[in-house]
Amino acid sequence: MKDEYDFSKMRSRKNPYASKLKKQVTIRMSEDVIEYFKDMAEESGIPYQSLINLYLRDCVSSHRKIDVKWARQA
Repeated sequence: MKDEYDFSKMRSRKNPYASKLKKQVTIRMSEDVIEYFKDMAEESGIPYQSLINLYLRDCVSSHRKIDVKWARQA
């Protein structure tokens, strides 16, 4: 192993997989939900958007479904 490496002659290139890693979306969330994740982010040191992504990923991997029952209108 060399003590030093010369990267000055290397050419950079765009990561071909970067666009497949995550997709940017716009989503509307309640302020209390955002504050909840921001507080958790401050405690854990993980950015709040990453925490939201981790939580949603956990829902996907465990096939968690929400039970939504809308009130019937008469």
